[in-house]
Parts: sequence; C-alpha cells; structure tokens
Amino acid sequence: MYTRRRVATGALAALTLGGGCLDFVTGEEALTFEAEPARTDEETASDAGYELEEEESQTVEREFSAAGQTRTVEATNEIATYEKTMRIPVVGEAKLGVFAVISSPAVEVAGKTFNPIGDYDHDELVEMLTSNYEGLSDPEKVDERSATVLGSDETVSKYEATATFEGQEVDVFVHVAKARDDDFVVPLGVYPRDADEEENVVSMMEAIEHPA
Repeated sequence: MYTRRRVATGALAALTLGGGCLDFVTGEEALTFEAEPARTDEETASDAGYELEEEESQTVEREFSAAGQTRTVEATNEIATYEKTMRIPVVGEAKLGVFAVISSPAVEVAGKTFNPIGDYDHDELVEMLTSNYEGLSDPEKVDERSATVLGSDETVSKYEATATFEGQEVDVFVHVAKARDDDFVVPLGVYPRDADEEENVVSMMEAIEHPA
C-alpha cells in the first residue's frame, strides 16, 4: 500500500558537514533543528475531497566529526498526510489519493545550509520520496507547471510511476514541488492516472500554510 508510509526518512540521512566548523563541533549536547509544521488549508482540502489522516514528527540523528571533535545533530521533520477515497476498476474503492506536506529544517550552521533538500532538484526529490514511500517505483518525469507555493512562484513537476496496492499494480501520477520559508517545504501528490486530480493537487499546494 502506497499510503501511510514514511516519506521523509531519507531526507536528512545524506546530511553532510564540511570540515573547519569548530564552533559547530564544540559542545557536549546535541545540536537540534526542528521544522515548523506545514499543512494545507482545511477548506481547500475538503473541497478537493481529502481528509487529514496523520500528522507526525520524524527525528533524524547523525554524528559528525571534525578536528578530533564529535557532535550529534538532531533534525526533526514535520509531515502531514491527507487521503482521498477513489474508485478504480483494478482495486475498487479505497484511499488511493494521497497528498503529503513535508517540512524539513534548513539546518543552518555559520550561514551555511546543510540539509541536502536545499540542493536537490525535483528528480532527486521524487527519487528520495518514492524510495521511502513503500509501493511506489519507476518515476519518470512527463510534465511541469507553475504554482504559487508559500507566496513564491514554484515549479511543480509531474511524474508517471507505478504503485502497488493490495497486491495490484496501479499506474499513478506523482506531483512534487519545493519551497523555502524558514524551513524547506516539500508537497507531494499521488493518485491513479485514471483520476482527474491534478488541479486538486495543485490547489492544495497553493493553499499550504507554514507555520500551520
């Protein structure tokens, strides 16, 4: 089932830190970064037929060494997941529409951002997200468009992919975007290709509130 999965487990797993940040590695306690929650507007989600199913905090912990010092970094992502019941021939009626909003801290040290999401293009983002979203595979970019996310004009990329749902393969579209506020905010929409959901997904992206 491609719903209810950890979509950001790998977001900070690749976090890297260059040497020379002595101010960073000095200290005994963990250096912590926490994202503010992000959600889409409740009325917009309701009009599109989506319900908020889950909100969770996800903490990633890494250790870094430099100049003989070791420091622990804890970064907490916030994830809101919405679902929509749909009917398609191969599966029947089920929660096949998914919209997730991931808020991930910038992890800024000495004026530099060390969260790899900041450097990821959409291909890298969708690969990261689908690799952590059980049942989704083989994303291939097919289109892109603009949308206003958190007040900025952002590109929304559209991918074809394959999902496994209750043992059945389902052809789906995946939409992904990225915006930067105090945190990085990454919205993700997944739905069967037979469904006419693109405008709903984009409208929910444009209605994201951060902090929520």
